[in-house]
Amino acid sequence: MTLKDQIKFVRQNMKKNKSRVFMTMLATAIGCAFLIVLASVGFGLHKSIIQDLMEDRLVTEIEVHAQMDDKENYKAINDRHIEYFEALDDVKAVTRRQMLQQTPVYEIGKYNIQANTLVTFFPEEVKAGFELSEGRLPDKANEIVVGYSFPEELAYEVEDGVNPYNEDGTVKEEYAFKGSLIGKTVQMEVKDRKDSTTAIPLTIVGIAKKPAKDWMTNSDVFISESVLKDVEAFTGTRGGSVEVEEEEMKDGEEKTYDQVKIYADNVQAVEGIVEKLDADKYETYSIVSEMKQVNMIFTIMKIGLILVGTIALIIASIGIYNTMTMAVTERAPDIGIMKAIGANPGTIKKIFLLESSCIGLIGALAGTAAAYGVSLAVNFSLPLVVENIFNEAPPENLLFSYIPWTLSLISIAICLIVTVFSGWRPAQRATRIDVLQAMRREI
Repeated sequence: MTLKDQIKFVRQNMKKNKSRVFMTMLATAIGCAFLIVLASVGFGLHKSIIQDLMEDRLVTEIEVHAQMDDKENYKAINDRHIEYFEALDDVKAVTRRQMLQQTPVYEIGKYNIQANTLVTFFPEEVKAGFELSEGRLPDKANEIVVGYSFPEELAYEVEDGVNPYNEDGTVKEEYAFKGSLIGKTVQMEVKDRKDSTTAIPLTIVGIAKKPAKDWMTNSDVFISESVLKDVEAFTGTRGGSVEVEEEEMKDGEEKTYDQVKIYADNVQAVEGIVEKLDADKYETYSIVSEMKQVNMIFTIMKIGLILVGTIALIIASIGIYNTMTMAVTERAPDIGIMKAIGANPGTIKKIFLLESSCIGLIGALAGTAAAYGVSLAVNFSLPLVVENIFNEAPPENLLFSYIPWTLSLISIAICLIVTVFSGWRPAQRATRIDVLQAMRREI
């Protein structure tokens, strides 16, 4: 009996019991859809979190905080370390920043803002991806670049008791600065430990690019090393600190950096660079290590959800077992005739396994299609439900359900395995039917 004849025989038999076969396929489809939709929650949340991590920080970025010496003391990063980092293979850029150890007030006429201030080496920042929304980079000591939110947070000086800010922290329209800041002179007002103040005139020549996320703000001010030295000369302390216990700065003191970041040429190179730095006792952090932990947690979660979903398919397999058992009983005369004309028991078993496989495959394909529909509906409706019922805005770019093609293949494979095992016992029973008893319908 050829395979073509076997398929034809299976199709004829399935048509004889359309209702029973349809209900069995429906149960299989529901089980498969439940498995895929349940597991898709893990895949969706995993994809959303990884996407957030990828957008918030560059995946090629490695933060270097300090180095531990032989006495297990932490040493700040200096120029010697920077040269070592730049000499490493696959390093694209090494950014370094010094923080002004006080928060100056910046004034433009009657408008002012208090902002964090950093000394920045722009050539390496540009290599790392630093961009401007308008203007240019500084080429003189008294020129500065400000963060994207700096103009928005610049507020008109008001009398005591008047609040120039809205509830969300933004500046009210009547107190907000209007016009372009490019080319404007701003007075940076700093103070020393005795609360004496001085103003350093600076020119704004550029505004940094808007952060990737709408809720993120950046009102930092990027100054030159020359300006920092002027502040240190006024305060007499390292970094312009105003802390009383801060020691006075010594001549020839080694320059150190507060923020050092290494940018690799590609994601694959990050792990190798981190391993070299760890071997040299540098304290580092990279998003790759965080992604490893997140991936491990979600891998366990997805395996658990797939196992739970498989229970639904096992329940559906009971229906397949029942359908195939009844098929063996009803087709006893046909089995007897096939045996009488010399049909191989293996062929008889193959026919019933083929039928159970067809039921499982059709049910799996239908369930997969239904799962994709449910996934789309959930992703569309869930944000609306959260917003209308709980009066809260869902996280931006939340993907509650995501079905990769690998999940579909895994689910279809599990469904086929379960259905084949469900039809195995009835198929075995069919091969043991006695010819004479089958002809008499006395099984």
